[in-house]
Amino acid sequence: MRRLFVLAFTLLTSPAWAQSVEPREGWVTMDSDKPYAELIDAVKAAAGHNKLGVVTQAGPTGAAASRGVTIPGNRVIGLFNNVYAVRILGLSTAAMIEAPIRVYVTEEPDGTGFLSYKTPSYVFAPYMEEGGADLVAAASELDAIFLSVAEEAVK
Repeated sequence: MRRLFVLAFTLLTSPAWAQSVEPREGWVTMDSDKPYAELIDAVKAAAGHNKLGVVTQAGPTGAAASRGVTIPGNRVIGLFNNVYAVRILGLSTAAMIEAPIRVYVTEEPDGTGFLSYKTPSYVFAPYMEEGGADLVAAASELDAIFLSVAEEAVK
């Protein structure tokens, strides 16, 4: 009986890990059958195939484990291309605070990965008046590139 109580108490007081990222305005979300770690590798490979570089990577999973806390896999991968960086910088200095564009890979309870990201058009929207039609065009081009990365990665 005591074990049952301890198990119930543990389940009720442990953090509830949300599955996936809920669809929201300006985001693309995609299920994957790939294991979490494999999806991370697939995102990096797809980025290269689409002429984007991996600029940053961060995630709390490893640091949490070093503190004895187990959380699902969680990785943010910043992707960009210097050609777009220079182009956008010429249109709006402020807009470059948004680069690199981040792709978010999270681990589902079954061990598969889930991919999500904010579209470049959504990310750069606050700067469109300043950057004008050329920034709209650059963001639209990046939308297509990021969609290609995501679709390739989850295949």
